[in-house]
Amino acid sequence: MFKRILLPLDGSLLAECVLPHARAMARAMEAEIIVTHVLEQENEVSREGQLDPLAWHLRKAEAETYLDEVRGRLADTPVQVALLQGSAATTLVEFAQEREVDLIILSSHGSSGLSGWNVGSVAQKIIYRAKTSLMIVPAYREEEMGVEEMEYRHLLVPLDGSQRAENVLPFVNALSRDEDTETTLLHVCVRPEMPRRSPLTPEEAALADQVMESNRVEAQRYLEEVRAQLDRPAEYRVVQEDDLIAALHQQAESLSCDLVVLSAHGYSGDTHRPFGSVVTSFIAYGSQPLLIVQDLPSVEIDRTRAEEIAEQTGKSDSGKGGRTTIHAS
Repeated sequence: MFKRILLPLDGSLLAECVLPHARAMARAMEAEIIVTHVLEQENEVSREGQLDPLAWHLRKAEAETYLDEVRGRLADTPVQVALLQGSAATTLVEFAQEREVDLIILSSHGSSGLSGWNVGSVAQKIIYRAKTSLMIVPAYREEEMGVEEMEYRHLLVPLDGSQRAENVLPFVNALSRDEDTETTLLHVCVRPEMPRRSPLTPEEAALADQVMESNRVEAQRYLEEVRAQLDRPAEYRVVQEDDLIAALHQQAESLSCDLVVLSAHGYSGDTHRPFGSVVTSFIAYGSQPLLIVQDLPSVEIDRTRAEEIAEQTGKSDSGKGGRTTIHAS
């Protein structure tokens, strides 16, 4: 279970859409929250390359006041605050690793504003380098802006039949303690691929239908078994479609769920990357709040080729300029 939650804020209203989720998650998991803000010193460097000390100290004082104000808004939850200095994404990733954070809750967008990208650049860097569990909250969901109390009314839990996918179940139990919370277990049966230069023969089509029906029956039995492991009643749904990812997104939209809960990896077992293809698709295109439960220790997730080359050429941004904790309490 999550015991230490990192909550990066940049001072913008968009970024603060995470606050209700952080409170709800901390309560459900009985976790503490670490609220952080990163000061990037280059913002105060003049054209001559000189740091403006007055502007820097003003920004530092404003940031400290802001963190104290946020801590007051989360007064019913154990909260620490930390004011950091450095490059935002790298600094936050290093801080999360140093403090052994279990979960990072991110707004999709922050001070740079909304864009056509599903997540902003800083959030994206953290997502793919943190190597821990993540919660991504779309900042463009207007119905959640300004909400102080978040109650998850409908959890969607896609499952593919693998043990990796099932590592989300303890977290689903913790989040669904409220009797008003609905949980839907979802499995998508995909029609088997039968590549042909010409249309399938009646016999081949019948074989594909037979496989689909067998998978549907097995999926129904599987979800019934999983449902029995949950503390509260849940419904399950088996969907038969040609496209797995398209079906998952369509179900998430049609069910109007307020949280999608996914394991970072599933049936394919591809552990060379932080996330499997389904999770990557939800990061890039999903419009619901997303909880990604990382099933691997960070040391078992391979570094990307870009990370390796950057380190070899001495151009890695890790530790660039040195991360500094200016204030923590």
